Amino acid sequence: MCKFWNLGTGIALDLKSNSTSLKHALLSISVPTSMDSQGQTTSLQRLQNVEKRIVRVLELAGGVMDELANPTGPRKEYINNHCGEFMKLIKDIQGTLRDEIKSACEYRPFEKCDYSSRISNEICCKKLEYILSQLDDMKQTIDEYHGTA
Repeated sequence: MCKFWNLGTGIALDLKSNSTSLKHALLSISVPTSMDSQGQTTSLQRLQNVEKRIVRVLELAGGVMDELANPTGPRKEYINNHCGEFMKLIKDIQGTLRDEIKSACEYRPFEKCDYSSRISNEICCKKLEYILSQLDDMKQTIDEYHGTA
């Protein structure tokens, strides 16, 4: 038995279930395109839409499995339609996830800049290197003094 639970939206899918009302309810789920104030979807909204498309992919897979198990035999056009939609959704999901990963990894030089902290740290390292060289010189002077005495 294959089950899928989406706690974020309260959707439950049991691929082995023969409940047609559950299947019809799940098939009627639409993917909203919420927009923020600038008219663009946020990354979180795009990922939530991907999650809903994944649920739809699982529904399609369950529908094909039910059709293949049909005692009268599978309907070719039904399976072809579901497989076509399945492949289109997989391609959309892959593209969206690729874009989101690329966006998350982009270098943003001025966003949350830590330039002053980094420079301050580098200056402290240079000061420590200078102090260590001065200590080495002092040690060498002490060793030379004890050597001549």
